[in-house]
Amino acid sequence: MRILHTMLRVGDLQQSIDFYTQVLGMRLLRQKEYPEGKFTLAFIGYGDEKNQTVIELTHNWDTGHYDLGNGFGHLAIEVDDVYQATDQIRNLGGKIIREAGPMNAGNTIIAFIEDPDGYPIELLGAK
Repeated sequence: MRILHTMLRVGDLQQSIDFYTQVLGMRLLRQKEYPEGKFTLAFIGYGDEKNQTVIELTHNWDTGHYDLGNGFGHLAIEVDDVYQATDQIRNLGGKIIREAGPMNAGNTIIAFIEDPDGYPIELLGAK
């Protein structure tokens, strides 16, 4: 068994695809519209779905915004250098919600950014 994907509901599909591909360097792996259901699915990731866990972006055509609720935590992405990644994301227009630095009660370097729909993404230094 393995984890295939995590699904996020997004209000503006193209804005989300642009964020994950242009700011975080993922690739759009596949996209399909479902007119009868009035939704579109887009799968993005760093590698092929056969070998990597990916993110499914679900856009329901009649919904432009979602409340995130308080049960969801965050996505986590490993980067070579958290400080450098944070600077690069900021320069590309990404929103930083916690600057790079040691985590609370530890010394692992982390940062948090936010995608266009407000989902938090943790950046963790490579181990």
